[in-house]
Amino acid sequence: MKIKRALVSVYDKDTLADFAETLAGFGVEILSSGGTAKFLRDQGLDVMEISDYTGSPEILDGRVKTIHPKIAAGILAVRDNPAHMQQLVEHDIQPIDMVVVNLYPFLQFVGERDKSHEEMIELIDIGGPTLIRSAAKNAAHVAVVTSPCQYGRVADALREKNGGISSDLRLELSTDAFRLTAYYDGMIADYLSEKVGCKDVLASRRVFPLQKTAELRYGENPHQKAGYYQVHARSKIEGIGQLHGIDLSYNNLLDTEAALSALSDFDAPTVVIIKHNNPCGIGSGEELTEAYEKALAVDPVSAFGGIMSVNRTFSAVLAEKIKTHFLEVVLAPDFDPEALSLLQRKKKLRILKYFPKIVQGPKLCIRNVLNGFLFQESDQESWSDSELKVVSRRGPTTMEMKSLAFAWRAVKHVKSNAIVFGGSDRLLAVGAGQMSRVDSVELAISKARKAGLSLEGSVMASDAFFPFRDGIDVAAKAGTTAVVQPGGSIRDNEVIDAANEHGMAMIFTGIRHFRH
Repeated sequence: MKIKRALVSVYDKDTLADFAETLAGFGVEILSSGGTAKFLRDQGLDVMEISDYTGSPEILDGRVKTIHPKIAAGILAVRDNPAHMQQLVEHDIQPIDMVVVNLYPFLQFVGERDKSHEEMIELIDIGGPTLIRSAAKNAAHVAVVTSPCQYGRVADALREKNGGISSDLRLELSTDAFRLTAYYDGMIADYLSEKVGCKDVLASRRVFPLQKTAELRYGENPHQKAGYYQVHARSKIEGIGQLHGIDLSYNNLLDTEAALSALSDFDAPTVVIIKHNNPCGIGSGEELTEAYEKALAVDPVSAFGGIMSVNRTFSAVLAEKIKTHFLEVVLAPDFDPEALSLLQRKKKLRILKYFPKIVQGPKLCIRNVLNGFLFQESDQESWSDSELKVVSRRGPTTMEMKSLAFAWRAVKHVKSNAIVFGGSDRLLAVGAGQMSRVDSVELAISKARKAGLSLEGSVMASDAFFPFRDGIDVAAKAGTTAVVQPGGSIRDNEVIDAANEHGMAMIFTGIRHFRH
């Protein structure tokens, strides 16, 4: 299909001159308007003004210039439909074989949040998407070019086909065009939803305008492809900046999210070490070096090759302390210059600075299941003194209560069935992902023994209720003195009796923290 006439109306004029010269070189007549027409004339190209062609001036401050029957019909006419072509002749309409359009920069400014609502509304392009969708619908006869990134490929195709465009390329360009307009409209809907304060995360219709902002080497395994997509593409990866190291992998990003999520539940100087999406160590202290020692002691074997996050500025003292500890990633809200210099000696270590005001955890969690998607609100519940219920004869001591609060905040971030043992400022053992709860208890105790940590006087937290008393019996034997769990089992009385028999304190939270 030869290109005889092209409509060119763009906001982004990057490399447009070269592409327009290519079109002119094949004798393509160019229709254009406003700033684009002036730009092309300044490059020495012949251009016909759209208003001259349609006989209608631009009106409403440029809001209406390409919305006209002579434009729409010239794009939408089916070339092998005699009736369509006869109507073009009758109404003095010329076929338009190519549409070169890119849109007002609504997408650019929506994430920057520095324009008024009225200014954002004016940035919503109407004519552009209409032209793009019309051309994309009629891809059997019209080529639609929506980005400067496509100019080179289309120009090569014109040279290869002596001024023509193959049907395969037209269909590919059409697909890209509909993706663009869907994304563009989705961003507008997302902006307006935020503007009106839409709080229904499970609305009957949801639009997620996603843009790939980072290429990943592979997915969970090398044979799986992967990429990182986000709605507001303000940065390569939302909420973090990479200061050093090789590219982040799919698994690194999963663990980074887990590390930041866990860290968000602790206010004191805290270190979280994540391995395979589970905390293998959490410690708090007066300062980060003390917190690090506590976190590492929980499971130093699993911590090898893990991800470490902190909630204070990373100091040179801490950087010196971890120099013999192999880590994939370190995260901090900031780094002392000397600390950064020390850490950068490890060429592959990924050093990430995160921005707490942006990284607040997702409000919506999405998983794909059976060719569909499961949506849920994220788990924002944490420790709440007012919701606690002491169910044992003995209530927790002040120190036990402090330890139970720490353990409960931690168990929320462990894969189910989840069990943690802890003290007032550290985890002591973690049992994750077992098929039965007592297995998780036994696993945690086993790991504590391997790490040389005593559970005498510890507390235990469970992400869900104990279906039987066996988990309590095993924990009591290891030295645990208090337990926090949601409650809600048909055997709660049996479990409470076990706690009383062992002289343990037990509290119910009424909140479950499954994490599958």
